[in-house]
Amino acid sequence: MDVIWFLIIGIIAGWLAGKIMRGAGFGLLGDLVIGVIGALLGGFIFGQLGIGAGGGLVGSLITATIGAIILLFLIRLIKRA
Repeated sequence: MDVIWFLIIGIIAGWLAGKIMRGAGFGLLGDLVIGVIGALLGGFIFGQLGIGAGGGLVGSLITATIGAIILLFLIRLIKRA
């Protein structure tokens, strides 16, 4: 069941990051990948900085969304180069 929640949070985080970064998104599968990788990236960055976004669903969504935003920023930066 945890895997299903992780995937749902990944989809939502990828979609939110696409909207925040003013993009059209990458479709359901692309948003899922961006969101899941962003969740891992956000968790790593928050851990290194000693920052906690709180526990539970909302904290996970915030962490994943911030990680996905950072990932989208890096992807767009690389695409321009």
